[in-house]
Amino acid sequence: MEIVPVYVGLDYHSETIRVCVMDAEGQTLVNRSVANSPSAVVDLVRVNGGLVRAVAIEACCGAADFATALSDMTEWTVRMAHPSGVNRMKQGPDKTDHTDAWHLANLLRVGYLPEVWLADETTRQLRRLIRFRAGVVAQRKDIKLRILSLLREDRVNCSSEMSTWSKPWMEWIKSVKLGEQTRWVLDQELRRLEQSEEDVKSVDQRLEQVTENDPVVALLKEQPGVGTVTAVTMRAVIGRFDRFRTGKQLSKYCGVSPCNASSGGRQSDAGLIDSGNDILRALLMQLAKRLPRHHPRWKELHTKLRVTKGANVASAAIANRWLRKLFHEMVTKVKQKQQEQSASQTAMAQAC
Repeated sequence: MEIVPVYVGLDYHSETIRVCVMDAEGQTLVNRSVANSPSAVVDLVRVNGGLVRAVAIEACCGAADFATALSDMTEWTVRMAHPSGVNRMKQGPDKTDHTDAWHLANLLRVGYLPEVWLADETTRQLRRLIRFRAGVVAQRKDIKLRILSLLREDRVNCSSEMSTWSKPWMEWIKSVKLGEQTRWVLDQELRRLEQSEEDVKSVDQRLEQVTENDPVVALLKEQPGVGTVTAVTMRAVIGRFDRFRTGKQLSKYCGVSPCNASSGGRQSDAGLIDSGNDILRALLMQLAKRLPRHHPRWKELHTKLRVTKGANVASAAIANRWLRKLFHEMVTKVKQKQQEQSASQTAMAQAC
């Protein structure tokens, strides 16, 4: 019996998955919905297909975990598709589960599938911690803004001798004279603020614990100005540095590369490229503001750029160049560590 090579497109939903099996000639063998289960997908593909060349699934919430489970069960090559990239390649405005699955399988067959990196389980778990921390920090910021709003409504002027949110300022705000209902609301907000501060400390401790033995985080923390939160966020978002070919690719992925707006003989930029993880980009911009205080190279560059550029533009340029430099350092150091570990394992095997 002839084994027919096939390509599989999966349109992922929380309860069902649309499965399209296509042969090398573009002929659809089956296009049907099954339960959201790797075994259900495997059963349908094996009944209607042959040798699975690859599987494509669009990146969305839950798709990465499903792709990992399917790959572990079958050892099929599962590729994550970039949602907006796939959408731009569609011909026509119609959108159905049938056409979505067919489009994924067809793009995979012709080699035009826009892919994203399928992160491993450890990286995905770190990303959830990072998103949770960002949410807690955002809640803390909202509480502080509400507290300041209450003070403005009651026309309370803060003392200029105390820094806002410092310990003396917090003691002052607990005893400042306010209206009866304003004082009650403020006390509730202060209680929430204390709880949010505890939540931030708790998640920071969690980040320290789970990355204690992570070699990439350890190497990142050796960089001047890089703390635990920045290092763990870079580890979670970037994952592996060697999956990029150049430092420029890494900078674009992180969203700190300038967007080119050149035409003819005119050369210009149009701000930062509209991509990348918002949490990581914000941390990189904060890091770029700290770097001139830690390293003379970045201090010199900052001083030079500030002659003609604004402060934020100078920080973006520093973040861009720092990432390109970091790329080469991290790739080299990770390779050295891998070689050392391999040599150590070889020596232990020979000793045994």
